[in-house]
Amino acid sequence: MAADVTLILTLSLLLWLSPFVAKIVRMPTPPVEIILGTLLAFAGLLHDNEYFKLIAEVGFLYLMFLAGMEVNLKEISSSPPRVIRQAILFTLSLGGLALLSGFLLKLNPIVTVSLPLISIGMLASLAKIYGRKEPWLNLSIIVGVLGEIASIAALTILDAASTVGFGWELVFKIAYLILFIAAIYLAYHLLHLLFWWFPELKKKLMPRADIADQDIRLAMALFFMMITVMLLLHLELALGAFIAGVAISAFFHHEKHLEEKMSSLGFGFLVPLFFIHVGVSFDLSALWVPGVLSGALEITALMFGIRILSAFTLRSLGGYFDALTVAVALSMPLTLLIAVATIGYTTDNITLLTYYKLILASLFEVIIAMGLLKLMGFYREKMKQKAWKKEKLTPR
Repeated sequence: MAADVTLILTLSLLLWLSPFVAKIVRMPTPPVEIILGTLLAFAGLLHDNEYFKLIAEVGFLYLMFLAGMEVNLKEISSSPPRVIRQAILFTLSLGGLALLSGFLLKLNPIVTVSLPLISIGMLASLAKIYGRKEPWLNLSIIVGVLGEIASIAALTILDAASTVGFGWELVFKIAYLILFIAAIYLAYHLLHLLFWWFPELKKKLMPRADIADQDIRLAMALFFMMITVMLLLHLELALGAFIAGVAISAFFHHEKHLEEKMSSLGFGFLVPLFFIHVGVSFDLSALWVPGVLSGALEITALMFGIRILSAFTLRSLGGYFDALTVAVALSMPLTLLIAVATIGYTTDNITLLTYYKLILASLFEVIIAMGLLKLMGFYREKMKQKAWKKEKLTPR
């Protein structure tokens, strides 16, 4: 009883104080929450608990839901075909280099799968820092969305393979996944047509004068319905949560206040608990186990390396420097990397030490990428000032 009381009080203080700590150390809040969770678990103030674990799992799914809400299908579909082609080429290049690295270095299949993962979760925090006017950030989001869809599909296949193995049952699972995505694509066009014929239907579903928070109720209903569909199809729940978020963004993108409400609930409560739980699951004493730190650094180096090499496919869209910036911005697949590590460990496909390596690598990537982006931002500003001075001094 006393341990549970300590757990609740410590979690309450962490939820409140972690943003202040993040500002002091000048880091994004998620890695700070993971680190604080690890330190306080090592100190004996936090421990794993079935209710804590359940809320953390909901927090992860809600994070994927919010990631889906960041996707603007209209913006992506209106992007020039050349941008889409280069983004797909970047994603394919990542996958190819990851397979080549796994083969040459004889990596565990789970580690190989983790190398090309892309998650746009951290791009939301970059958008708050740099603004959506930056061309490299807009390109990062377009490439990131396509990469995240591919990553979630890979996560779904990995989850199915770890459950049923490699055989005909896995083929049927993949067929279910393809049919499900085709059904979602068809449903999207049918709903788009329905709302085009009956535009007032949107106002009925989300009325302007809303005293019953119907917008939140609809969003949460869709969130849980998609998770239920995934449970029935025995597919990865994160895919359902992500699609639910994309649906809300696609059909109710004009409701900006809804995104703010859902984001406040997620980043103020559910999502931090997920990150803190990840920290609790990491044993700090593992840092002194031979191979863990070096292994994490190796994974981090490989992740940055294959993205920088793949960035050459984007150089025609904004130059080498912008392409390199996109590669660094997409080197923080924190949420999906943790999800892959969790699936691999719970299904006995990786050892506890490999799990620790992947968790540690996810932290290294965020810290290094955020630091590099700041340095690149300073360099970019310096080049702009030089160009402005040169233009000013040049006689007309």
